[in-house]
Amino acid sequence: MKSEYEIKIVTKKECEAILLNYHYLKDISKGFKSGINFGLFKNNKIVGVCIFTGFPVPELSKGMFGLDRNNQQGLFELSRLCIHPEIQSQEHNITSWFVSRCLKQLKKETEVKCVLSYADNDFHSGTIYKACNFKYYGLSTPKKDFWILQENGSFIKHSRGKTKGVPGEWRLRSQKHRYVLVYDKNLIIKWTQL
Repeated sequence: MKSEYEIKIVTKKECEAILLNYHYLKDISKGFKSGINFGLFKNNKIVGVCIFTGFPVPELSKGMFGLDRNNQQGLFELSRLCIHPEIQSQEHNITSWFVSRCLKQLKKETEVKCVLSYADNDFHSGTIYKACNFKYYGLSTPKKDFWILQENGSFIKHSRGKTKGVPGEWRLRSQKHRYVLVYDKNLIIKWTQL
């Protein structure tokens, strides 16, 4: 029963165990960006997290809405969402129930003009966002990442800096499904809704 659950704001540290153990991006979850973090609790134990951060790059607001890089107020990304798999199997619709309540609480905490969320095409298609009334705007533009060749023959993903003269290879990054909730009716999204 949903009445057994409590949702409250939590710290980055409180989110770590759930993300490291159960999120599909567990390899990079140690470095996840923290923002306004909500925890789902059952019997005083955290069993889920929903994290909202600012847009990852200011140019995103230009591409989405035509806004300049200094106009980021109220623009959020739902950057991490994870619920313990045992809870998901026991509770029908727990994830959409959790997200919808987190969105309501986020709007009480701060000004929210829009919320963007991505669903990595290699792992899922974003069914939860559809269930929470996000609008679908197709796949992100194809991009490549540079992977640096190590002495032992393995590769590591290059994060920033020059690649010229560095041994390695460019690899296609998985595309992401784009979902958006727009609350501010003055924002006109430039992407095509599908």
